[in-house]
Amino acid sequence: MTTRLYTHPIYLEHLTPEGHPERPDRLRALEEALGREIFDALDRKKSPCSTTDKVLLAHPEEHLQAVTSAIPDEGLVQIDADTTASPKSLEAALTAIGGAIAGVDDVFTGGADNVFVAARPPGHHAEKDKAMGFCFFNQAAIAARHAQHHHGAERIAIVDWDVHHGNGTQDIFWDDTSVLYCSTHQMPLFPGTGAKDESGAGNIVNAPLSAHASGDHFREAFKARVLPALENMKPDLIIVSAGFDAHHRDPLAQINLTEDDFDWATGQLMTIAERSCDNRLVSLLEGGYDLQGLAESGATHVARLMKG
Repeated sequence: MTTRLYTHPIYLEHLTPEGHPERPDRLRALEEALGREIFDALDRKKSPCSTTDKVLLAHPEEHLQAVTSAIPDEGLVQIDADTTASPKSLEAALTAIGGAIAGVDDVFTGGADNVFVAARPPGHHAEKDKAMGFCFFNQAAIAARHAQHHHGAERIAIVDWDVHHGNGTQDIFWDDTSVLYCSTHQMPLFPGTGAKDESGAGNIVNAPLSAHASGDHFREAFKARVLPALENMKPDLIIVSAGFDAHHRDPLAQINLTEDDFDWATGQLMTIAERSCDNRLVSLLEGGYDLQGLAESGATHVARLMKG
């Protein structure tokens, strides 16, 4: 099993205010964890920088122009109450897209069996025409559209286990039955979406968890709602919005997952990927704001991808 890792130093140059949870140290902690000897077999690559036209696979031109025009020449600018732009933020966001697209290309052309993209800023809160929740563009949505347009994928599944609901991904694919969106998340919690009855055209599967839910609750929700939807769809590609902020240490939520829960969920998705799409799985880093919880959970996730 060949697992490829995409990352890039530019991700550290997307700056946020002091004390902001989505900070460069997140990637530093994860990169340190992935530097251990057990990860020597990782196929490590620098993420390429995407061209701006790739943004238009999931967002209108007006949104691209709005984000581009908001990037400051110096200092920091607030996009909304949670989202900050710095001079290198656009380049970082485009390189996050580039890593996601490269990962899709790899799994369709045989360059790798699966891929993990350790990038920031994250993407799953970015709606069609709105940057929010630390996110400028929706990398998972863009990667899905790229797989459809460039590799002929007919059925794509996006599985999102970030503790915050991926309102942006749901918004983009709300009535598109070629893309299945499945999410486990704490509710109520930011951004306020993700109820079970939000089902789109039957392609949206939400499995909300109550505050203080345990790993057993998470696994039951996964088995009851997410896995049957995936088995029924038989996707040509699985994209994971891999947030690790449902970890019990995370300061922004109250779900009590451990590294073993992320290992288990990764294994479940890999089993389906093996059966339905020749192992094709691309995982994109989303949230995770306790450095230890993020590093340990992310490393466990990647180690499981490498096991095959």
